[in-house]
Amino acid sequence: MQQRCMRIRPTLMVCVFCSLALLSFAQDKSAEGAKVLALEKKWTEAYRLRDINILSSLLAEEFVITVEDGNTYGKAGYITHSADTAVHVQLAELSDLRVRLHGSVAVLTGAFHEKGESKGKPYEYRDRLTDVWMNTGGRWQVIASHYSVPFNP
Repeated sequence: MQQRCMRIRPTLMVCVFCSLALLSFAQDKSAEGAKVLALEKKWTEAYRLRDINILSSLLAEEFVITVEDGNTYGKAGYITHSADTAVHVQLAELSDLRVRLHGSVAVLTGAFHEKGESKGKPYEYRDRLTDVWMNTGGRWQVIASHYSVPFNP
C-alpha cells in the first residue's frame, strides 16, 4: 500500500503543477486580451475626437486599413482622413467584440457603428471589422484593419 501511494504522489504532483501552469497561462492570455480590447476602444475614441497623437501611437508604421469601398490607406493616409475638419463624428461605437490571441498577435473582430456629418451632410455606417494587433517589445499596435458592410440579402 505504501509503495502504491509513493507512485501516486509524483503523478498527482505533476497533475497539480500542470493545472496551475495552464491556469496561469489562461490568466495571462485573458489579461492580454483585455489590454487589446481597451486599446481598441481607445483607438475608436481617439478617432471620434480626432486625437492625432493617440492615433499615431496606436498605429504601427506599416499599418494598412481597407475600407468599405475597397480602398486601402497607410498610417499617414488614415491619420490625414481622421484629422479632416469637414468630417464631424458624432457617434463611434463598437459592439460584438472578440479577441483571439496567437502569441504576439491578436485578431479582434466585431461591429462598428458611426454617425456624423461630412461636408454638412449626415452619414451613417454599420460595419463589420477585423483588426490585427501585434505586441512588439511589450507594446500593442494595430498593423492591419479591414472594414466591410454586412451583406443583407
